[in-house]
Amino acid sequence: MQTEGAEKEVRKRKSGEKRTKSGDSEESERVQCEKAAEPSDKSAEERDGNAQGRRSFTLSIEVDLMAWMLFVLAFVTRTFRLAQPRNVVFDEVHYGKYVSLYMRNTFFFDQHPPLGKQLIAGLASVVNYNGNYTFSKIGLPYSENVPVFMLRFVPALCGSLLSPLAYKLLLALQLHRWTALLAGFLIIFDNALLTQSRFILMESILLFFVMLGLVFLVRFNNARLYSPLWFAYAMLAAFAFTCGVAVKYVGFYSCCLAVFYILRNLWKRLRDKTVSDGKIVLNALVVGTIFTVIPFVVYIGIFYTHLTILHKAGPHDSVMTSAFQASLDGGLASIINKQPIVISHGSQVTLKPAFGRPCWLHSHPHLYPIKYPDKRGSSHQQQVTAYSWKDVNNWWIVKRPTRNDLVVGDEPDPIKHGEEIHLVHGITARALNSHDVAAPVTPQAQEVSCYIDYNVSMPAELLWRVDIVNRAVEGDIWKAITSHVRLIHVTTGSALRLSGRQLPDWGFNQHEVVSDRVVTQPSTLWNVEEHKYTKTDDQRERERDLVNREMIPMTRTDPSFLRKFAELQLKMLWYNDGQLSNTHMYGSTPLDWPLMDKGIAYWVDSKTNSQIHLLGNIAIWYAGSLSVVIYLTLLAFYLLRRRRLCFDLPPADWDKFQAVGELLFAGFLINYLPFFFTEKALFLHNYFPALIFKLLLLCFVIEHIYTLLRLFLNYAIILHCARLAIFAWIATVLFVYQKFIVLSYGAARLSAEQVIDLRWKDTWDFILHKKLPV
Repeated sequence: MQTEGAEKEVRKRKSGEKRTKSGDSEESERVQCEKAAEPSDKSAEERDGNAQGRRSFTLSIEVDLMAWMLFVLAFVTRTFRLAQPRNVVFDEVHYGKYVSLYMRNTFFFDQHPPLGKQLIAGLASVVNYNGNYTFSKIGLPYSENVPVFMLRFVPALCGSLLSPLAYKLLLALQLHRWTALLAGFLIIFDNALLTQSRFILMESILLFFVMLGLVFLVRFNNARLYSPLWFAYAMLAAFAFTCGVAVKYVGFYSCCLAVFYILRNLWKRLRDKTVSDGKIVLNALVVGTIFTVIPFVVYIGIFYTHLTILHKAGPHDSVMTSAFQASLDGGLASIINKQPIVISHGSQVTLKPAFGRPCWLHSHPHLYPIKYPDKRGSSHQQQVTAYSWKDVNNWWIVKRPTRNDLVVGDEPDPIKHGEEIHLVHGITARALNSHDVAAPVTPQAQEVSCYIDYNVSMPAELLWRVDIVNRAVEGDIWKAITSHVRLIHVTTGSALRLSGRQLPDWGFNQHEVVSDRVVTQPSTLWNVEEHKYTKTDDQRERERDLVNREMIPMTRTDPSFLRKFAELQLKMLWYNDGQLSNTHMYGSTPLDWPLMDKGIAYWVDSKTNSQIHLLGNIAIWYAGSLSVVIYLTLLAFYLLRRRRLCFDLPPADWDKFQAVGELLFAGFLINYLPFFFTEKALFLHNYFPALIFKLLLLCFVIEHIYTLLRLFLNYAIILHCARLAIFAWIATVLFVYQKFIVLSYGAARLSAEQVIDLRWKDTWDFILHKKLPV
């Protein structure tokens, strides 16, 4: 029985195996048939596709309605009543003046690059603005021929584009659409950004190019390597960031952010072992070339346009060197055309610092005081100063120590590099002197005087050695205009220098000139501006000649563009206008900005309390400052937890927190921290580049907190409460915006009580012009 049962079981297994093999065989045949059929289907589809491609060309256009909605809303708020008030508002007094000078092709000097002014001037030229309005004082009414709306339109347009650009940037960073929409909403309804966008000011133009560059930079990073879009986005990003720098030099901080972002992504690629070293090096070279060549070409092109347009002499010529002035129509051109070039024994000259404050070496019969307020004694000799105006006392006569006359003979005796001279003051006939006596305001340097012989134990030390610094270009002979010289005091080895400090009342508030042992510094460089040969040895005739001296500009010279460009860059980067921190009543410090402790009065109506005051939306600014603290707290918490091998976030969320947080927080710091080391007067609008990044970081933090709630407290009631809290905050933002909008448009007549009601903080200095009822 067991044998029969075993045989039956074996037969069943064999029959089952046969059925399985048969089924497998059938399935295998079916699969093979399907696979055999696939190539023919695909090839048919490919043939149909190729045929369709040959028949037609398809162009698809995508329209983001959200971005357009943000732009339209922002544009309406920025351009509403744009021509009101028809008065000069705050820094329009500067930038409007520059635009007018563009219209008249008249040279001006500004410490910021010219692109923003060029864009406004370009639009003004379209409407045939003649540039005759002078913008002489804040509050003055515009004349009828000034196209106020068009002059303010470019900043308003750029301010309108900030909102959709912020929206696009957060989308490119792969944040949710509602987060990107929130960022655009906050930019529209911030009162400070609204106010700044409505006048002839540069900040909205700067922010536009910075945001545009960031959008292109992120898209460049997301694009396929070496694809046409990759190259296009890289070049557009380089162009936009360069334009930002060409509006205001603080745009350089955003360029540093771009460099950080590019290097950070390149560093992440290094751990990808599938990418060879050669490809990484090639990638770095290509990116480096794009982000070096394009900025250089664009920046040079902007200044080439600037210097080409501004070819006439203007009110700011004296800031530049004499050689630069001589290149302008109606400037100092006659100096080269009519006066002798070579400085010789007997030359009458005016000496001007090659760099720094526009002024001339000067002396007058007045003496240094015997004692200064700090009880130090002086030499009590004739004062030597620097004077900011053309004056007969600016003339000096170059004299060889070995000759007693001051006349240039029939054959001039040129002064060469390394030779020693005396400089004799033309009116008082006393020679330039220095000695081991402390200077009046800069006691670490030596006093410079015109020597008076008091028959005391203080001999004359009158020898000065001529060191021509640019002799490789100009040669060894001292020349007017073009030669940059250092006058080295032979006895002490110190150099004649403009200290940059102002003398007290006894020195008529003129500028101090000293002799400094630190020889190689820009303030020790001088050049001869006006020059004439002395024809008589008679003192009275020389005085009459100097008093009647008049230089009449005639025609223009033409130095190279690169030479003028280099000089203008040095002036813009190093020029000091003496505006120190906290000297302005509406100046503020970086510590005042995050909580908006101080605003700026832009304009007040002369008859009512209608006014424009720069204040941000306090609900946005305070939330933004809180978001920075929350982000840093979360970052520290995550890093400590990950150090303990506790990975709280999913990998995708952690990567997003790192990538987006790094970019936005770094953008905030890079645009904020440098102002702690700035010595010039600062204002609230200097904070705007950092503010933009803080608002974007705020939106990111809100999305991240909502993500955390969904990950760890995924209860409907909690999520609903979170949404309600966000909507309540948005309602508060709208309320504050509506409350302070009267200070952005300046159109409402305000009573004294209404002005006081707007003063939510004691540090806000509103102008209460008149106590008038509404």
